[in-house]
Amino acid sequence: MSRTQPAAYSPIHILLHWVIATLILFQLIFGESMGDLKHALRDGGVPDTMTAFLGNAHIWVGIAVLALTVVRLLVRFKFGVPAPLPTSRIQELAAKAVHGLLYLGLLLAPITGLLAWYGGIHTAEEVHEVFKPFFIVLIVVHVLGALYHHVALKDGTMMRMISSRH
Repeated sequence: MSRTQPAAYSPIHILLHWVIATLILFQLIFGESMGDLKHALRDGGVPDTMTAFLGNAHIWVGIAVLALTVVRLLVRFKFGVPAPLPTSRIQELAAKAVHGLLYLGLLLAPITGLLAWYGGIHTAEEVHEVFKPFFIVLIVVHVLGALYHHVALKDGTMMRMISSRH
């Protein structure tokens, strides 16, 4: 971790968080198009325009997620992150686990997807397909945790990722 511990998340921390979150939402909604594209190409056919567009968008959005996650981790290590607000040890460990698993998924999902698509590695494809339910569960837990802090604890945790002024 960085030697510094800022008082708030910087605008770049916040921007990267929300851009990556939006890209992941896109992937979860439109990711099934990759299967349609694969089947069309495997059968020697020509995919329709929307299937080709969404399939290719899935690849490029995945690459963007990977690149932006690397940038986000570099920013995190170089500039640090604010200390967690006071909470129970169990909540702190749960938050670290969820964030760690999210970062792991943000790195491994695009890597396994690229290995599956460009490398034709079947095992990578099987692993990649597990990431959809993995992300859905972790995102739900993450959002519920943020809402718990915002509504029940009223401790300002959620606001720290919305504005650098808090």
